[in-house]
Amino acid sequence: MKKITVLLADDHTVVRQGLRILLEAEDDMKVVGEAENGRQAGQMCRKLNPDVIVLDVAMPVVNGLEATRQIIRETPHTKVLVLSSYSDDDYVQQLIEAGATGYLVKQSAANDLLKAIRETVKGNAFFSPSISKRLLEQCQDAFVRGPFRKKNAPLTSREAEVLQLIAEGQANKQIASQLSISIKTVEKHRQQVMNKLNIHDVAGLTRHAIAKGIIENNRA
Repeated sequence: MKKITVLLADDHTVVRQGLRILLEAEDDMKVVGEAENGRQAGQMCRKLNPDVIVLDVAMPVVNGLEATRQIIRETPHTKVLVLSSYSDDDYVQQLIEAGATGYLVKQSAANDLLKAIRETVKGNAFFSPSISKRLLEQCQDAFVRGPFRKKNAPLTSREAEVLQLIAEGQANKQIASQLSISIKTVEKHRQQVMNKLNIHDVAGLTRHAIAKGIIENNRA
């Protein structure tokens, strides 16, 4: 029997170890690798081409949303199953639009993760019950009131990367170096992020990033 190959991506070693123990107790699953940040997750997906990646949202370097976009673009065979402490409606919607096949909140993961992995491999969507309920309500509301329209234009992939790095406390020069772009380009993206979010200070951007699960509140 061919086993389902799974890549684990979470910046907490204890979480990855717990997930590995849970999955490797199953006869039909094999953990092929572990990544501790979003960029490494994308690189390992290209190298290992796993059937499923179990991906946290709030990770350093590249967050889960941007990692999902990259993985879907570069290794479309791999199904992205998001595992997060956050279940913000906008973020769930963005991850679905980015190509994620499933979204589990960590509080219910122990009960649902194994089933979610098996379903995503089949090409089926799988969501935690609380998220499924809200998605259904949104669909029903859309039939009654018309499609939901976001007030602001969504951030581009590059703008989202800049937002994460700003929220992690990096200066324009550091961001420019990490993304291999000019400081002037960083400043442009920074202004576009502020305009789209209608947030015009770093503290506000940081609070927004924490609230959306882009970074964690307790990150050192």
